[in-house]
Amino acid sequence: MILNVMEHHVVEAIDRLKSSVPGFIDTPEHREDVVVFALNRLPPKYVVSDAGKAVTEAALDAPQQRTAIDIQVIEALRQVTRYPRGSGGRPREP
Repeated sequence: MILNVMEHHVVEAIDRLKSSVPGFIDTPEHREDVVVFALNRLPPKYVVSDAGKAVTEAALDAPQQRTAIDIQVIEALRQVTRYPRGSGGRPREP
């Protein structure tokens, strides 16, 4: 098993923060775009064992790490809301 624990934390942050970004539409495509945007800006945290997962999960739950994840997820939510998939790179009309 190879797992990027950061992905779980990003998805969890999306669920907590999506209502804080006006206009974000929670579709599978938009959610995928938010995950990809955030993960590309955060360090990966790969694990191969349950023990490694537990240690890494605990480290990512630290306030400083949680804040770093939240910042990237909020930025991703804003970007996907402003430039949704299929807009051809044009901003969404308000």
